[in-house]
Amino acid sequence: MIHNKKYEKSDFTESSLDLADYEDCLFLNCNFYNVNLTDISFEKCTFDGCDFSLAKLNNTVFMDARFLNCKLLGLHFEDCSEFILTFYFENCMLKLSSFYKLHMKKTRFVKCNLQETDFSGADLSGAVFDGCDLHKAIFDLTKLERADFYTSFQYSINPEKNKIKKARFSRREVIGLLNQYDLKIED
Repeated sequence: MIHNKKYEKSDFTESSLDLADYEDCLFLNCNFYNVNLTDISFEKCTFDGCDFSLAKLNNTVFMDARFLNCKLLGLHFEDCSEFILTFYFENCMLKLSSFYKLHMKKTRFVKCNLQETDFSGADLSGAVFDGCDLHKAIFDLTKLERADFYTSFQYSINPEKNKIKKARFSRREVIGLLNQYDLKIED
């Protein structure tokens, strides 16, 4: 167990991260690009300004993980260990990532780019999408009950294929719930 350690500007593509359990660690401006993180556990860790793009997440544990200002392109979070999987994302680039069939109740996404991210089959009940770009994000058989999309934009969610009861949307963006009908809506 590695506890309460700070890693700054570490390039894990050059020197690999030890296979261990990391708890209450801080990773600042670290490079995890295409790194194999299989079987590594991160509990209550904060990642700020890190690049995780294309990292391998087989059986990786993220419990109370905070991602701030991170680049997380093309990640398959569904490969993570689902045991106590909890995240917080703020100002992150998550384009082309996948949360397929994950249970992520009450997860917060704040000012994130979620373009073309796959949320198919996920449980995002009570999740908050605060100021997020959801252009071409995939919601298919997704549980979005009580989710908050009020300040987010460019989403397209089919109410017939997703559970959206008591979800919150803004009036100006609610048109994203009608895209599948190919309607012409004019002012």
